[in-house]
Formats: sequence, structure tokens, C-alpha cells
Amino acid sequence: MALSISAAVLLLIIVVLLIKKSGLKGGHAIVCVLLGFYLASSSVAPTIDDLGNNVADMIGDVKL
Repeated sequence: MALSISAAVLLLIIVVLLIKKSGLKGGHAIVCVLLGFYLASSSVAPTIDDLGNNVADMIGDVKL
């Protein structure tokens, strides 16, 4: 069975868990979100996107 989930949804779940369980403050999470928006509009965005795609491909190739 293949499960497909958006990276944004996965990261949102991780942030919510960090806020609830690990003591991440809401303000810190907002700063992280703002950093993501600024990175998305920067010249380094394609490199980050390629990295994310490569990691997702590697995870998808793992045989259980």
C-alpha cells in the first residue's frame, strides 16, 4: 500500500507535535514559517526543492 502525503502537511504535523510535546513556543514556530516564506522567494529555493525531492525519492526507494 502506497501512502502519499504532502511535504507541507508532514511538516505541519511535525511543528504541531513539537509545540505540544517538546515545548516549542508558538512565536518560534511563526518565525520558522516566516523563514520558510523568505527562503521560498530567494535564489536558494530551487536547491532546497531539489534536496527535498531527492530525499523523498530515496525514502520512496527503501524496500521494507
